[in-house]
Amino acid sequence: MSRVLDLYRTSTTLPLVGPLVGKRLFSFAFSQVAPYFWTIRPRFTVIEPHHAEVVIPKRRAVKNHIGTVHAIALCNGLEAAMGVLAEATIPPGKRWIPKGMEVAYTAKATTDITCHADTDAAQWSDDALPDTGGEVAVRVQGVRTDGVVVIEGTIRLWVTPKR
Repeated sequence: MSRVLDLYRTSTTLPLVGPLVGKRLFSFAFSQVAPYFWTIRPRFTVIEPHHAEVVIPKRRAVKNHIGTVHAIALCNGLEAAMGVLAEATIPPGKRWIPKGMEVAYTAKATTDITCHADTDAAQWSDDALPDTGGEVAVRVQGVRTDGVVVIEGTIRLWVTPKR
């Protein structure tokens, strides 16, 4: 099990803390390791192999000139979700780095946004990821509280053996 997944599971099952506070503690700790993500105040709600979710709270610091969640804040949320998915999913002995991101903005981000990242097991198989390296396409989307998708796309990862 990856360190990130292990830390998430541990922090959300602490008896005196409880899952809600544990998720907040994990979110804070994650943002200390990768400080740029603290700008969006991520709230990780689901982390498991092949799936992750993080909420971007709609607040003044992430709003644009029309009062919606800024496009780059949305991309930061998608990248945070992708990052924990990759850490929770990657096979032992492999490493990853983002290679590119393609997104489409499909509606106004007028509420808190839940960012989803998803992959399939076959994408991480030895056949898909040879010793020379391979690409994993992570499907990402951001959803308003009313269920409307506001951003969707793909983040491509380059996965290679650890050296």
